[in-house]
Amino acid sequence: MRYILNPDKTEDLLYTASVNCMTDAESAYLQMRLVYNQFAKDHFNTPPPLHGKGSVKAIHYIQSFSPDDDVTPELAHKIAKAFLRKAFGDDAQAVIATHVDKDHLQSHIIINSYSLSGKKYYANRRSLKRIREISDGVCKAFGIDIHPNLTGKGKSLNHKEWEHKKNGTSWKEQIRQEIDSLIGSANSLDELLQTLEEHGYEIKRGKYISIRAPWQERFVRTKTLGDEYTEDSLNIRIRYSELGAGNTPEQSEISKLQAAYVAIIGDVRILAAQRKKVPRKRIVTAAYSVENDLDVYKLSAQLSVINNESIKSIGDL
Repeated sequence: MRYILNPDKTEDLLYTASVNCMTDAESAYLQMRLVYNQFAKDHFNTPPPLHGKGSVKAIHYIQSFSPDDDVTPELAHKIAKAFLRKAFGDDAQAVIATHVDKDHLQSHIIINSYSLSGKKYYANRRSLKRIREISDGVCKAFGIDIHPNLTGKGKSLNHKEWEHKKNGTSWKEQIRQEIDSLIGSANSLDELLQTLEEHGYEIKRGKYISIRAPWQERFVRTKTLGDEYTEDSLNIRIRYSELGAGNTPEQSEISKLQAAYVAIIGDVRILAAQRKKVPRKRIVTAAYSVENDLDVYKLSAQLSVINNESIKSIGDL
């Protein structure tokens, strides 16, 4: 609290605010402690345990803006207050401080992990995703461009990379486009990598595949380019691009295989992105039957294999 309420960073506390507590660090601490002690099973000033993690007393969020975002200190501070109300309602205890001592503005928000009504706020991956979505929505409402999340795993593009990607000039994006353009003509991963080298790229093979463009200073692992550029994904893409090439007598069968592959990939994306089971597939216009319940059908087929092969353990499987 003392750090975020530094007068040198906030123009003598001009860009500070608080909700349901005082704005000075000592008073905010005492008032948050009072609310926390009322609802939590431990005390606000309980020291961390020697082993493991202690309970979360307060949560610290930071909203950062690039110098190119054309955000004024007043606007950044207004966005932080709007975000707090949208994300946590009116009964949260919080201190807000917008730091203006550097080119990139940052709004610091510290909230008590318990609200005045005893609601517990959690800080985990799921809550962080929700918080980021709310923050992005508030920023968009104020006309601010959002720097997109590249991996979906909590790490965003830096501003320079985002600008290049937006303009189609990112070196990472150029590597992706180069791979995408060559993968259809490659018969194997080795052939793809060889072709990339012929186009001026440097390749390193180890635990992971790394690549460096002619104008690039450092190597980058292909897996950081996205899920479709890991070694396994590249092998799968080459394999199925081979299946789709040519007009062999088995073309119709290949098309069926491709369609099945696309459907499975779609299911996996739902599972990975939404973390929920793919809805049961059946022909809704037909009468219900075991044959028309593909989940049951698939399970019965798997059980038949388990039975016929006498699979009795994970090792057997």
